Amino acid sequence: MNGGGAEREGDTESETGSRLRAIANGLKKSSWGFFLTGIVGGALVAVYAVATPFLTPALRKICLPFVPATTKQIANVVKMLHCRRGSLVDIGSGDGRVVIAAAKEGFTAVGYELNPWLVWYSRYRAWREGVQDSAKFYISDLWKVTFSQYTNVVVFGVPQMMPQLEEKLELELKDDARVIACRFPFPRWTPDHVTGEGVDTVWAYDLSTLRGRRP
Repeated sequence: MNGGGAEREGDTESETGSRLRAIANGLKKSSWGFFLTGIVGGALVAVYAVATPFLTPALRKICLPFVPATTKQIANVVKMLHCRRGSLVDIGSGDGRVVIAAAKEGFTAVGYELNPWLVWYSRYRAWREGVQDSAKFYISDLWKVTFSQYTNVVVFGVPQMMPQLEEKLELELKDDARVIACRFPFPRWTPDHVTGEGVDTVWAYDLSTLRGRRP
């Protein structure tokens, strides 16, 4: 009888050990589950944070998407700025290429961009190129900015926004201002100068000439 009792006690200890191991394995699995869930959740939050500034413009009434300017487009813009003076603004400055190129030409240049990631990247590029003192970037909606203090305005627009922007600039800019449009011209203005071909075409409009043509 003593032998049988010892055997049952051994079985009980074995069962207890098995249960403890099962519980431990379950806890390990749960820990890994929480860990993996945390990683996936964090990744989704990060993707949302990065993607939202790029996707938000698509939900706006007038979408101004980010399409990097080509080297030829930048060269054509600089050509239209030849012999010009004063301050410059790039409306929807993207990754800052136009502003940085203008700063290298001696302009005090400013870029307005709604996407904060692009603004931060532009500031980094300006610092890397050594023009951080003359190239500034701000997070702002172009429709909430007044451009009257600028004598040179650059815009890479889309057809849907050009009529409204044309009216805004004509109301705000002074007679000595020049507007440089890239990719798409303004619908009612007649350009004073045109250079480039295809997507690299650039149109320059002098406000004094535009106002002088009117009766």
